[in-house]
Amino acid sequence: MPTHAQPVFTSHEYRCSALRSASRPLFRATVATIAFYLCLSAGYTQASPSAAASTPPVSPYSYADLADLASHANLIAIARPRGFAKVESIGSATLPGTQRYYVDAQVDSLIRGDGGLAPRIAFLIDVPISVKPSRAMKGKPFVLFGRAGGDAGQFQLLSSNALLPSSPGTDARVRAITAELLAQDAAPEIVRVVEAFHVEGTIAGESETQIFLATQGGRPVSLSIIRRPDMAPRFGAALGEIVDEAADVPAPDTLLWYRLACGLPPALPAGAADKLDAPAAAAAAADYRSFMDRLGTCLRSRGLASDPLAPTLGKPANGG
Repeated sequence: MPTHAQPVFTSHEYRCSALRSASRPLFRATVATIAFYLCLSAGYTQASPSAAASTPPVSPYSYADLADLASHANLIAIARPRGFAKVESIGSATLPGTQRYYVDAQVDSLIRGDGGLAPRIAFLIDVPISVKPSRAMKGKPFVLFGRAGGDAGQFQLLSSNALLPSSPGTDARVRAITAELLAQDAAPEIVRVVEAFHVEGTIAGESETQIFLATQGGRPVSLSIIRRPDMAPRFGAALGEIVDEAADVPAPDTLLWYRLACGLPPALPAGAADKLDAPAAAAAAADYRSFMDRLGTCLRSRGLASDPLAPTLGKPANGG
């Protein structure tokens, strides 16, 4: 490594070694406030070697909690804050009862970031006045979700909830979700329910409902609910132009499951059944509810949808 240049982390380099400290001047950045008390709600615990060998690490955050953040961040890193400097706020830059800090942090590893990341980064946070960040944060690992600033050392956090205590379970789940998001066939974000079709079969108790969804980027996604006499309903979700009768409901805690369970409205929008007569529209609506029940609940514990600084995170898809 050249002595005159700082090393840069890439997504293939996971550990720091012999990194040189670098101070950076205060930068101007549009960065969301951090409700720090939410970030400290889960501690960093470490299992004994024997327990770790037999039990996979568990994150205190749900799949949806982490996918909400990871799916909106193009930079994800694990870093340890090292230095803090108070920043005088201007106007309404901070929430009442909080103090803004400029944070200098040492990067442990980079989970996502094609352009790499400097070994020392800086970001802004707002913490409750009662919290002393030098005691609560200094030297402890946190997972940061955000975007790049003006240079390699500037990090802009996504929202007031975009900094989490690192733990083996959280780190592993964030890495797994990131791999799903970056896969070539990654399930797209749902934009809205487009249209529903329902047809009755030739015998009593036989029917099929097809529901077509619009997605970010235009990749087609369709849902199917097939009913046969004396058989359990068959539910399927397919990625492609053709409805796949062999498709199944995605497994929980997978990207496609997240896109559907967390991105679809709870009930079939009325406009999606405009071309159907009243009985068919009612049957399609009932099938849609059954499909959503089959998916299961999108569990969130961190209140991202209530974060006024991140109105798109955790918000159901437009059903209109």
